[in-house]
Amino acid sequence: MHKNIKIVKTKKDLKKFIRCPYSIYGKLYRNWVPPLELDMKERLDKKHYPFFEYSDSEFFIYEEDGEVLGRITASVNHRYNEHFNKKTGFFGFFESVDRQYVADALFETAFEWLKERGMEDIMGPFNFSTNEEGGLLIKGFDRPPMLLMTYNPEYYIKLYEKAGLRKIKEWWAWYVDKWNVRISDRMKNFVKRVESREDTVIRTINMKDFKNEVERIKEIYNEAWIDNWGFVPYTDAEIDKLAKDLKMIVDPNLVLFAEVNGEPAGFLIAFRDVHEILIDLKGKLFPFGIFKLLFGMKKIKHMRVVTLGVKKKFRRRGFDVALYYNVIENARKMGIVGSEMSWILDDNVVMNNILKNINATKYKIYGIYGKEL
Repeated sequence: MHKNIKIVKTKKDLKKFIRCPYSIYGKLYRNWVPPLELDMKERLDKKHYPFFEYSDSEFFIYEEDGEVLGRITASVNHRYNEHFNKKTGFFGFFESVDRQYVADALFETAFEWLKERGMEDIMGPFNFSTNEEGGLLIKGFDRPPMLLMTYNPEYYIKLYEKAGLRKIKEWWAWYVDKWNVRISDRMKNFVKRVESREDTVIRTINMKDFKNEVERIKEIYNEAWIDNWGFVPYTDAEIDKLAKDLKMIVDPNLVLFAEVNGEPAGFLIAFRDVHEILIDLKGKLFPFGIFKLLFGMKKIKHMRVVTLGVKKKFRRRGFDVALYYNVIENARKMGIVGSEMSWILDDNVVMNNILKNINATKYKIYGIYGKEL
């Protein structure tokens, strides 16, 4: 292992790992949204965070003359490898100053750690799993990331490529605002036909039945996404943790279900983009950040459609279009002026065509990078 690389073992090391991006982004990258430090501590807790129930992981920092210049995680996701019958390792939480030797040392450390554990290739960035934030931003640096999306300096592309990593997949983020969204009469009539079927209901989430609604989402999501690239079904602990973390910012008008004869058929989840508030909190929720978040929610003018899923047997019935149409209409009534739809796989022809048809613009591109070990 490189002499300047250190394994995170103590609370002091962990604090250095968490604080590393602040010195890298500083005042130069005003579009970076600092993650909440409390959230980071929870996610890096190997004893309690659900990811570590089925994964092995190590955290590394690069120190030079007492200054942390970079960081990275290396992970073996046993559920992913069992699901796809692979020996793939993952890296994530990568940050580095613009010095190739620092990035090379971090990546080489991750490569070696994974090779020692029998991995044959590496893929990332993922923080930590394919169900969490991921992707290297390669287009769209002029605007902050929305909720649960990543941001990085443009020079990271060079650091990755010179370290031997190559892009293996693209995720796209689309954007549309209320002035340019195109809802044709043909689409309106199509949605009316979908909703007029006697067996079909499009409804908003029932917050009084939140626990059971989460179970319905879990049921649809794990079935609807099973054939998607890189997807591994959520564990109960993972989706329960996610639901708990996001419940505070759920707006019932932005979480929709499609049901057929009472059976959950599909869902769409969107959130107001709380990054509009978090970007000024500098990672600190307490003592005053929590009030800015709670009282500022209704003032947020943008949202992100985080996920949409329809069970296989209910596809080609127009539920995806109907869910998008309804969330757009609800958002308009709430005063939301623009929405991001992400992330969408580059080869998801159906979804990308729907977004083109409503006049959305592909405004951010994220890359997944890999390398044989």
